[in-house]
Amino acid sequence: MEQKQSKTNVREMALIALMAAVTCILGPLSVPIGVVPISLTNFAIYLAIYVLGCRRGTISYIVYLLLGLVGLPVFSGFSSGVGKLFGPTGGYLIGFIFMALICGFAIDRFEAKLIPSMIGMILGTIVCYLFGTGWLAYQAGMTFYQALAAGVLPFIVGDLVKMVICAVVGPQIRRRLEQAGLVH
Repeated sequence: MEQKQSKTNVREMALIALMAAVTCILGPLSVPIGVVPISLTNFAIYLAIYVLGCRRGTISYIVYLLLGLVGLPVFSGFSSGVGKLFGPTGGYLIGFIFMALICGFAIDRFEAKLIPSMIGMILGTIVCYLFGTGWLAYQAGMTFYQALAAGVLPFIVGDLVKMVICAVVGPQIRRRLEQAGLVH
């Protein structure tokens, strides 16, 4: 029994590390359009949640966040460090944790059904936007509405596209991993 548990733990850790690595690859890819760049970090998080589920997907993001905080250039624009957390976009980095939890809850709870999963991703993303907008307003000396215009409005359509792609591809990847016996 203990050997089976050990194999499961190693497999879980490997999958978490794999999805953290995917986030490390996709996260730095960004298009600077202002104070807040367009990045693929949220896409990687949505995908991790579909593939790993709420708990492990959220852990994979936290691993990514910690890697960036200790100096690996995995944040948007290949940046890193604690200064990034306290900079204008730090609220989004923290908001992604709550986004992962909310999205993960909906995706797990409704077994990746399209509409409830999309609603969960939208709600999670709104919470992330709130953290990011509040922090951006504080850090950049903007009003909440100015920060909303800079850090949310230009991203809504792109984020919806990322959600749809993950809602279509994510369950297929998960199914294949289940068939291979890698996740349950």
